[in-house]
Amino acid sequence: MAALPEYFGSLVFDDRVMKANLSAEVYQSLRRTIDEDARLDIGVANAVASAMRDWAVAHGATHFTHWFQPLTGVTAEKHDSFISPAPDGGVIMEFSGKELIRGEPDASSFPSGGLRATFEARGYTAWDPTSYAFIKDRTLCIPTAFCGYNGEALDKKTPLLRSMEALNRQALRILRLFGNTEVKRVSTAAGLEQEYFLVDAKLWEQRRDLRFTGRTLFGARPPKGQEMDDHYFGTIKPRVAAYMEDLNQELWKLGILAKTQHNEVAPAQHELALIYSTTNVSTDHNQLTMEIMQKVAARHGLVCLLHEKPFEGVNGSGKHNNWSLSTDAGVNLLSPGETPYENAQFLLFLCAVIQAVDDFQDLLRISVATAGNDHRLGANEAPPAVVSMFLGEELTAILDAIEHDAPYTGVKAGKVKLGADVLPRFRRDTTDRNRTSPFAFTGNKFEFRMVGSSDSIACANIMLNAAMAESLKRFADQLEGTGDFESALQGLIRDTIRDHKRIIFNGNGYDAAWIKEAVEQRGLMNYPSTPDCVPHLLDQKNVDMLTSHGVYTKAELVSRCEVTLDNYCKTIFIEARTMADMARTEILPAIQAFAADTARAAAGKKALSPSCACAYEMALVEKLSGLTDQIDTGTAELERLVEELAGAGDIRTESERIRDRVLPQMERLRRACDEAETVTAKKYWPFPNYGDLLFSVR
Repeated sequence: MAALPEYFGSLVFDDRVMKANLSAEVYQSLRRTIDEDARLDIGVANAVASAMRDWAVAHGATHFTHWFQPLTGVTAEKHDSFISPAPDGGVIMEFSGKELIRGEPDASSFPSGGLRATFEARGYTAWDPTSYAFIKDRTLCIPTAFCGYNGEALDKKTPLLRSMEALNRQALRILRLFGNTEVKRVSTAAGLEQEYFLVDAKLWEQRRDLRFTGRTLFGARPPKGQEMDDHYFGTIKPRVAAYMEDLNQELWKLGILAKTQHNEVAPAQHELALIYSTTNVSTDHNQLTMEIMQKVAARHGLVCLLHEKPFEGVNGSGKHNNWSLSTDAGVNLLSPGETPYENAQFLLFLCAVIQAVDDFQDLLRISVATAGNDHRLGANEAPPAVVSMFLGEELTAILDAIEHDAPYTGVKAGKVKLGADVLPRFRRDTTDRNRTSPFAFTGNKFEFRMVGSSDSIACANIMLNAAMAESLKRFADQLEGTGDFESALQGLIRDTIRDHKRIIFNGNGYDAAWIKEAVEQRGLMNYPSTPDCVPHLLDQKNVDMLTSHGVYTKAELVSRCEVTLDNYCKTIFIEARTMADMARTEILPAIQAFAADTARAAAGKKALSPSCACAYEMALVEKLSGLTDQIDTGTAELERLVEELAGAGDIRTESERIRDRVLPQMERLRRACDEAETVTAKKYWPFPNYGDLLFSVR
């Protein structure tokens, strides 16, 4: 295969391709649209479409599609071929600027939360020129936004782009106060760390729970899990290494900056990290990455599991969203520099983040709310549901000194001495890392660790951007026109630290004492489940903030609340029905067969020798019979609850009843089935167990 620099981005209509295939005038006009939000001229669109078609056809593409991200959480695409009839009976390859700019999928067939009725079918996709088109499966994919007939955002990209623009407006106001008149744009960037599990496809096929829900609804713990910490950063097994190599090549051809790969903590768990891109591009790339991870896995006889908690008792899978803020000149506004205590601009932007996270901690929790993530948060290296910030020793000391108007004595970095002359000495960072923090400062960026593995990162970044825009707006409103900028700035930074320091916590986020302190003493929010947090999206302070910056309309917020809770309810009902089906048709027959065979064995012994006690067999049959009755009763109760609660009442009430009644019953049924697994001979058990799934890929 060609060298990596030669094929990297070979399937992307990127800046290199545009320069080579567009006239200078068309190229410059398109760049103004991308960089400065200038209106796109239809003549330019036609020229771009023609060049894009010729390039795509030369790379084997036969179709094009508007690739968008509806509220389902995955991507959508409708393919049209380039062909048009020719007078001689043949075909010609056509693609116009109009087709590039706009498409028309059925808007009523996607979740809309009441924004579109069934008979209101018209919707539009609109080209996002800031995200490059690419070729996938011989189809030219054009990244687009998706809206309804009346302009309602029906996707995740539109609010994301709005939030980026809102943050840009307010950040520029702040930079102007510091005398910076050259910067034209401030953008957020995101770098993703994607965790996932790989299991053998043949074993996956035998598990209805994995096929229907993405997670195991039953499963006793194996003798060995992650206790030995021997999988993390361990030698990558040959089959997994082959998968990773293939995956990297597919991602690199699409211009996706796959950088780091390694084994994660749990058996069969791995991680792939992507280098930073502008947030909307990073969002597109992450959606593509998840799709390609699963496609490549199938080629290797594997299944890539992206559920947040596919296995009980071991680490779940998250997606760490590394978020930063930079100018078009390449200056990272969250970089402290060599002397952060004296870097007033950095301190102001840092305080804006602190205020944003404190004021809108509920929105950050809501942005990661799913039924799957509810299982993950709060255990096995996932952060708790209580939002807090980790700043580390140095920045915390700086803020403390500013708050109390005291001199800052500094934290020395020092050198790390490893005790052997042959090993190099290196500079130690002035702060450690905290893996239990939901929102941690890591040098020149913040790592939002609450995002679930299967989530789109759009929601988390929308809320981060919008909350930051609101903080910067308040700061700019207060500082603009002040007579003594330096004095006002110092006072603003000091007051912000004092008013919002409750959100800063550098300790162990898993400690039960911290959760108690956070809620009872600091007044932080604790929303353990999706039904607990999502209704707060419509709290007046959140509606006012998000609508004032033009990120959402009130109707769009109502729709997001409805869609999220509806998805939660449907997800758990599917899981509950799958549990009942597996219990009735697989687990109960297996236990009964083993119990019957054991009873026959005991009867045979007795017939051969009446003096045989058969204590083992008798006790086992009794235990199995008790578990059988317990499972049967538990399954019947679960079926009754599903029938009673499905569609009962408004969606908020339904979600709360599911949380309070269905989930506990599912847990009770699981406990009984998992106990039965531990005493049933393996040859009778109807599907692969945890040991098979977690340790079969070599």
